[in-house]
Amino acid sequence: MIDFDVLMGIDWLSPCYATVDCHAKIVKFEIPDEPTFVLKRGQVPEVGKIISLMKARRLLQKGCMGLLAMVRDTTEGTLSLEKIPVVNEFSDVFPEDLPELPLIREIDFGINLAPDTLPISIPPYRMAPAKLKELKQQLQDLLDKSFIRPSISPWGAPVLFVKKKDGSLRMCIDYRQLNKVTIHNKYHLPRIEDLFDQLQGAVHFSKMYLRSGYHQLRIREEDVSKTAFRTRYGHYEFLVMPFGLTNAPAVFIDLMNRVFRPFLDRFVIVFIDDILVYSRSQEEHESHLKTVLQTLREHKLYAKFSKCEFWLDSVVFLGHVVSKDEIKANYGGVKYAQIFMNEIVRLHGVPISIISDRGSQFTSRFWRSFQEALGTRVDLSTAFHPQTDGQSQRTIQILEDMLRACILDFGGSWDAYLPLAEFAYNNSFQSSIQMAPYEALYGRRCRSPIGWFEVGEANVLGPDLVQEAVDEVQLIRQRLLTAQSR
Repeated sequence: MIDFDVLMGIDWLSPCYATVDCHAKIVKFEIPDEPTFVLKRGQVPEVGKIISLMKARRLLQKGCMGLLAMVRDTTEGTLSLEKIPVVNEFSDVFPEDLPELPLIREIDFGINLAPDTLPISIPPYRMAPAKLKELKQQLQDLLDKSFIRPSISPWGAPVLFVKKKDGSLRMCIDYRQLNKVTIHNKYHLPRIEDLFDQLQGAVHFSKMYLRSGYHQLRIREEDVSKTAFRTRYGHYEFLVMPFGLTNAPAVFIDLMNRVFRPFLDRFVIVFIDDILVYSRSQEEHESHLKTVLQTLREHKLYAKFSKCEFWLDSVVFLGHVVSKDEIKANYGGVKYAQIFMNEIVRLHGVPISIISDRGSQFTSRFWRSFQEALGTRVDLSTAFHPQTDGQSQRTIQILEDMLRACILDFGGSWDAYLPLAEFAYNNSFQSSIQMAPYEALYGRRCRSPIGWFEVGEANVLGPDLVQEAVDEVQLIRQRLLTAQSR
């Protein structure tokens, strides 16, 4: 680690009591209670050799060790609940998990069906072994909390998993068929613009997020059987409101509005399970925060501390950045919408329907609202019924065969070689059309990396880069021929 080059800035030099003598090219460190240390020019090691990313990747694939170093302040610990003013008095509002069945509240969740509706039962979806293990664990957790119970209901919906941002899996019930026969609640969700009108003059903000918010409201007893779901490990029904039911957001925001009605438009904004507290002074914010936390305690509503933020000058809330100076949209969602318009709508027009997998990017509230505004229907594929066209399925199968043949050569970075795999396939002779797919599409042969040396482009791109591309494409072609000859 001797020849490890680091560029130190003022934020590092200052606490180290460094004195820089530019003329003498000396840096003197005079840290209290420590011996003085002087760094002279001659003591500085030579600059290390810089290598390309592709060469570094090759070295790593050969087993060479790579080190990534960063400087961080070890004196700063993670912010704990006990260190936050006012909040530390309400630790019971932030449990690690929901402690029990929720109270019987002034409203509960009912499922009103269209007339003459018969029970709907759908067999369980198939799952990978890892997801089956996760399913068994989550079912046991829900049983231990008494959130679900064994069922003999004629209703039954299948179960699926959605990946969260932190990589963990959320168990969701596919209630689409039940939702189709449910009478929709006419309780309208508030307009976000109207909510933000109340924030004029606010300078202090705190944001809270309820822990498994929907699970803090009970199902009406006569409707419990309609929430039944089928799994490989049994037939169960929910006693608390599950995710995925059509009227769930409207009913839950009705509950939150009733709980916080005395404080709405004064210093509280609620939107489903999000709570924003805003104030014009620090003294006001202390009082407002205490009032909100006391209200949560009285109604036995619980928040998730890791998703809460307190005593902020600006906060991201409902896709907007809120501060004392302005309220502006958080352009993360806008950016993706712009990409969709540029790359899909510009080239192909607005689609009538989109079939996607169940990734969080396709099940998010933003994506659904955006497609609804465009008038596009979003359908989710299911296991063994991907609902994609035959050409796409065949292309995916070909890519799988190619990657399966090359995976041992590529190691853990196989995804970086997808473009080269596609390139190799597009320029491979196909007996069905008597030419390569590239030539069929463009009417001419593609100039491949094999010919780059002939026109002198190696001097422009660098011999290492060109040679590596040549080697990788040739390897892919060899593996592709092996896979096709089986």
